[in-house]
Amino acid sequence: MSSRADADYSQVVLLPSATELRRRLPPSILGMVLIGLSICTSVRSALGLSPCDVFHQGLAEHTGISLGVVVIGVGVVVMLTWIPLHQRAGIGTLINVVLIGTVVDVVLPLLPETDVMAWRVALMIVSLVGFGVGGGRYIGSALGPGPRDGLMTAIAARGFAVWKVRTVIEVSVLVLGVVLGGTVGPGTILNAVALGPITHVALRRFHLPLHDSREVMGE
Repeated sequence: MSSRADADYSQVVLLPSATELRRRLPPSILGMVLIGLSICTSVRSALGLSPCDVFHQGLAEHTGISLGVVVIGVGVVVMLTWIPLHQRAGIGTLINVVLIGTVVDVVLPLLPETDVMAWRVALMIVSLVGFGVGGGRYIGSALGPGPRDGLMTAIAARGFAVWKVRTVIEVSVLVLGVVLGGTVGPGTILNAVALGPITHVALRRFHLPLHDSREVMGE
């Protein structure tokens, strides 16, 4: 997909009609829940967290704060970087900041640890797919990307492919996470390399076209 088409993903439906909200909110929330569940499955796989979560885990261990609360806090800080990039927030953005971290803190204690390698590998794969599909779902709903994906789409809107931007962000955050002592492994490498392309494909599949320009705020 061209960088021009990628720029469409940065548009946000600010004032959706009741019909549009019913059309867009369910896939948006589904995507966020998938992201939260993917964080949990990656933690329980013990084969390496996604680059962002290596960073989150490192912060959690250093501060004693729960992983979910760290995810929420970092999300708020990342949103500050949107200001010079003129990225727009929407209803989905506000829900995202709170929902994903909440899902992590609720579900993670309920998901048992395992020493069975086949199950751990399965959890790792499910996590990777969940991250990509979840991102495609909630970004594609156009109710506003989450903090991290808003940064990705804002940069992509300036002439870069989504998958390239995502990969650069993931690798950069991974380095910070390693410094903080977050858990790395084969799952981390797989996420850093494959998550960008999976998210790119998911966006093409799940993006909901924008019909009413009066409700849209883009670049």
